[in-house]
Amino acid sequence: MPKKVLVVYYTQTGQLREIVSSITTPLAAEDDITLVFEELKPKPGFPFPWPADQFFQAMPESVKGIPCELETLSVSGEENFDLIIVAWQPWFLSPSIPIHAFFQLEAAKKMLPGKPVITLIGSRNMWVMAQEQIKKYITGANGRLVGNIVLYDKNPNLLSVVSIIRWLIQGKKDRYMGIIPAAGVSDEDILSSSRFGHLIVDAMKTGNYDSLQRDLVNKGAVNVLPGILMIEKRGIILFRLWANFILKKGSYGDKARQRRVRLFKYYLLAVLYLVSPFASILFFLIKPFRGKAIKKQISLYQST
Repeated sequence: MPKKVLVVYYTQTGQLREIVSSITTPLAAEDDITLVFEELKPKPGFPFPWPADQFFQAMPESVKGIPCELETLSVSGEENFDLIIVAWQPWFLSPSIPIHAFFQLEAAKKMLPGKPVITLIGSRNMWVMAQEQIKKYITGANGRLVGNIVLYDKNPNLLSVVSIIRWLIQGKKDRYMGIIPAAGVSDEDILSSSRFGHLIVDAMKTGNYDSLQRDLVNKGAVNVLPGILMIEKRGIILFRLWANFILKKGSYGDKARQRRVRLFKYYLLAVLYLVSPFASILFFLIKPFRGKAIKKQISLYQST
């Protein structure tokens, strides 16, 4: 029987659209699979390049799951899809605001129950805590998460911070000064991600998704970085405190909260460049004594 797949995504820079295109190419090549692409469009849209003040303004809403308004979807939620793929990106260790908005729509709540769902992440390198929130959305709507694919920037953590901020704020993605690497997921990783699409096709043909995540992991779809994860798990706790602190002064774009937003900006930069190197050294020192715990965490976050 013909299969119908809904692919939901939001992209600000265009990178996630490229990732979606690569991974769904094997599905598009199948005569009995129909792809329906739903690009989420905020009202008003988030700009790119993204001025620094507006960029940091998005933190509280991202962390607290406060949605933006979206343009009307082309699907109503009454359609019957055999598979739903949700492609998204983390903002501030949390799902991006448009993705929060999608999962809170009545249309999403109607279409997800009983359906297999695959999540597709385009990230810098911190995505685990945000994916935990996405899992809650899917299970809360009675959907069934059957696979997760993560493409991320593999450059050193502190260098990738500079490259991603330069890309978002200035619109410049290329290598800089011979030191700062090109920003984002590499072209090679995007192109080779089509291999994951072949695994999705195989699962769709059999109608059995039980082994899909294991197969994806074996093909390199989910790489959990324990040292980064340690920083991320502590960071999200502090981000939630900051989000509450800023929201007391108003909602997104309110001038009354601008001073607190800027305080958060300086805090974040200080943590990234003064604290995180020490955290990385600490992880290196304790790693030999926590081998079993680290393996358990990797296994946990590689699963669905």
